[in-house]
Amino acid sequence: MAQPDPHHPLIGRRAFGLGAAAASVAAVLGPALPASAAAARPPRASFDDFTLWDNTVDPLQSYHVHGLTVLPDDTILVVTEGRHEVCDAGPRDLVLRRSPDGGDTWEPTRTLISSVDGQSWGNPAFVVDRATGEIFLFYMLSILLPENTGCSGDIGDLYLISSADGGRTWSEPRAMSGLFDHFPHDWRLHSPGPGHGIQLDDGRLLMNCAHRRVIIGNTVEQRNYGVASIYSDDHGKTWKATAEVPVSVPYPINEARLIQRSDGTVLVNGRAAAGGNRQRIVSVSTDRGLTWSPPRLDGSTGTFNAVDASLLRYTGGPGSSEPSRVLFSRPDSPVRTNMTVSISYDDAHSFRYSRVINEGRSYYSELARLSDGTILLVYGCDGDNPSFPRRVALCRFSLEWLTDGRDGLRKGPRYRERLVDLATGARATDGAVSVVADPVARGGSRAEFTPARTGAYVEYTVNVPVPGDYELLLRYFRAAAGGLVTVTVDGSAIPALVLDTTADRADGYDVAQLGSVRLKRGPHTIRFTASGAGRGGGSLISLDTLSLITAPSQPDVREEVVVDNDELGYQVVSGTWSAGTGVAGYRGGNYRSAPAGTGARVVRWRPVVPRAGDYEVQVSYTAHENRASNAPYTVTHADGTTVVRVDQRKPGAPEPRGGSWVSLGTFRMAAGLAAIELSDAADGTVIADAVRLIDVRR
Repeated sequence: MAQPDPHHPLIGRRAFGLGAAAASVAAVLGPALPASAAAARPPRASFDDFTLWDNTVDPLQSYHVHGLTVLPDDTILVVTEGRHEVCDAGPRDLVLRRSPDGGDTWEPTRTLISSVDGQSWGNPAFVVDRATGEIFLFYMLSILLPENTGCSGDIGDLYLISSADGGRTWSEPRAMSGLFDHFPHDWRLHSPGPGHGIQLDDGRLLMNCAHRRVIIGNTVEQRNYGVASIYSDDHGKTWKATAEVPVSVPYPINEARLIQRSDGTVLVNGRAAAGGNRQRIVSVSTDRGLTWSPPRLDGSTGTFNAVDASLLRYTGGPGSSEPSRVLFSRPDSPVRTNMTVSISYDDAHSFRYSRVINEGRSYYSELARLSDGTILLVYGCDGDNPSFPRRVALCRFSLEWLTDGRDGLRKGPRYRERLVDLATGARATDGAVSVVADPVARGGSRAEFTPARTGAYVEYTVNVPVPGDYELLLRYFRAAAGGLVTVTVDGSAIPALVLDTTADRADGYDVAQLGSVRLKRGPHTIRFTASGAGRGGGSLISLDTLSLITAPSQPDVREEVVVDNDELGYQVVSGTWSAGTGVAGYRGGNYRSAPAGTGARVVRWRPVVPRAGDYEVQVSYTAHENRASNAPYTVTHADGTTVVRVDQRKPGAPEPRGGSWVSLGTFRMAAGLAAIELSDAADGTVIADAVRLIDVRR
């Protein structure tokens, strides 16, 4: 193994920390830090960050794709790909930073695996055995076929090294070829993690692995993107492959993370392989990872750039008396910006609080925690390259800081959820209700209501034992045949009233914060009314659960409705609109354009207005001197239509989540589907990017 390099001498850290009480988390993370070591620590502040690698200082071109683990004595190990070229399959080393004291000091960078003759080592992923203390580091050798002129590998095989002394020394590499040869999908590239695997409550070690066919000769749809994990029941001596998440073109699951839920089931949550602005793909296992349910989209974490993201069990889990807390990190944006960490109290079915770590360039991320509750985030950031970072940072912060004081290890979140299973107890008028078994549903099944007409409804009786103010959180299923649904409680509208349950790209689950209502003790009627065709033309309503939540603080909800030019709700009404990326400032993956014309080319955005009221309508476009000075937007509203002409030569206001925004004004909107159109009847090139509605009362 290579010696430490001179670029990173042992670095002393200023006082940092959290003021959070140490918690008993042995069931999740292993033994806590010895009391003598914990007592020796200085007082801790709320947030700090530290640069692990920076390509303007360090010798390699890029540092990207990270593995992170914390040992029972709070030793931190971070491994990343040290890239000799800015390329996914170019020469790559695996380099290590080690901190023996929870991040206060750092040892120099060490090269664990060196690139020889252009070898491309990647996708580092840790898993630690709590019983033995042994550390396992999985990684991949990526090979580019000669006819591949791109920079993504065609073939990748799995390797493993291990350490029994806290990462000071490592075993010789162990090839793990053949684990996936029996699968019928012609997989040739096998990628562990990246990030970390998990150890289940029964001691099983479980490591996620993503797979695909070679790039050469196969379109994205033909590459059979999929996940099949590996596991060990003998403390890492032998490893076997699990069954795969059923492979499906609409669900091209790729780099992913695993957690074990409180009920013992295992969740895999992964990115879409094809990029773009996407929801995550999930699957669940009821047999500790051996077999997996059919995949679904999951809107619990929102829609953002298809990028590697981290999921971490922070507290709770099977057999634990602590609150269930799950953390999730990602660039919360259609592009790689706006690094955000969120927290869930319901085993990752929804995420309640969020905090932005960095509004700027943000890339792959990885989460861990120290024994005293300190949260660690390693992520790529900064620079001018939209795909690869300039530097890799490690942040340390408290649960209190993350939640802005709304949760802490001493006081707890004071979060209570009463779950109503909507697969049972349905009463329908003018339509039929069926029950569909689905392991991804919270109770294992969901209700499907097929209305015979607009205005038909399905309703439930919910008994409230204690009067008070309750937040309502709906988990529902989005299908290609989904329709509009209006939600009422005891015949009255609630703050979020109308939803479109049409699927975007593929079927899956989503959540809607319906708002808060005051409920008396006793029975109440929750009604779901079919109020029109969805944006796909369907009328189906499919329901999973309704949560009645009490908590001292409101959830973080983005008060806007956005439709981008490549999302559900955007349509080309007539003519040809070309995709472009040449001018910066657009939201998502691209924008559309049309030359000056006479009005023959028209596009339309159809955002969903959740309830009647006044909304500011904003539009995004990329400004340039060749743009129209009078681009005509037509807003349909409750009082008729209004044409607003916009000078697209002048830039709008940029935002960290993408887009350059200009207001068209405030309009009174009816609940349901709105319409904003743009035509080419202008004196220059017209740009169609995104539209959003903002409720001016919220």
